[in-house]
Amino acid sequence: MCLCLCLVALCAGRAGHAQEASVAPDVVRQPLGDAWWTGPMLANSAATLPQGHFLLEPYLYDVTSTHGDSYGSLTYMQYGLTDRLTVGLVPTFGYNRVDNGPNSSGVGWGDSSVQAQYRLHQFQEGSWVPTMSVMLQETFPTGKYDRLGDRPADGFGSGAASTTLQLNTQTYFWMPNGRILRMRFNVGQTWSRSATLHDVSVYGTPEGFRGHAKPGDSLLVNAAWEYNMNRHWVLALDLTWRHTNGTPVDGVVMHGDGTVEDYHARAGSSVTWGIAPAIEYNVSGNLGFLFGVRVLTGGFRTTTSITPAIALNYVH
Repeated sequence: MCLCLCLVALCAGRAGHAQEASVAPDVVRQPLGDAWWTGPMLANSAATLPQGHFLLEPYLYDVTSTHGDSYGSLTYMQYGLTDRLTVGLVPTFGYNRVDNGPNSSGVGWGDSSVQAQYRLHQFQEGSWVPTMSVMLQETFPTGKYDRLGDRPADGFGSGAASTTLQLNTQTYFWMPNGRILRMRFNVGQTWSRSATLHDVSVYGTPEGFRGHAKPGDSLLVNAAWEYNMNRHWVLALDLTWRHTNGTPVDGVVMHGDGTVEDYHARAGSSVTWGIAPAIEYNVSGNLGFLFGVRVLTGGFRTTTSITPAIALNYVH
């Protein structure tokens, strides 16, 4: 399946090259170097940083659903180790407000990730082959996830380490008016390990529980487009699809009277669709802001949520 999706991305790149011919002879064709970008809200870039350069991109967001709000932040911190290899760290923080229960006791540290991205190919103007990179991400369970007591809203992590392998691609279209439309197409697979649980947890376990949960593996497909209206303003749109396998929770509940009860639960597999329109404002070639909103919905076994977000992108 992933191979088929990658072929679609390559065909899109070929279409973009063919579309150059549709630019009218009297229209000035925008040079690549004239376009400033912040990046869409969701799709990772296929580009790598030049050696010795760094990127800082903090996000602030509010995941709003029928049950409350999850305020959060995540920050991409990346460094160009070589021209082809970029490494980075992604810490997260959060605060939960719930409708029927106590809110988080304070801002909490969520799960953290380290990334490495290796560029396989660099897009060249006039070629149909997009920029392509392989990204490897390891997420560590640094956020609180069990022993939550009477404040389940203090849970900010999954308790399980996970590994993501993703192919990122990026190419360019020249529109009939000569302006550039940049496209990203990414496919990623995530594998999760088990989480050891005690008492009340983010998996809905009760006080006295002892056992394990195994978050389901997931497949993500993400396409994004950015239209460069002028040097400062860019319109962006993400489309996402994710399939996540079920999550079994198995163990026992130890009651205060000394009795032990078996406990087994399973969240079924789910399919989630998402759309994220955004506006980018680029102050300069290395500083920009993003204002967007992500809407996630079914699919299958998916809670609808709306997430407004703002971000700053700085490259040096």
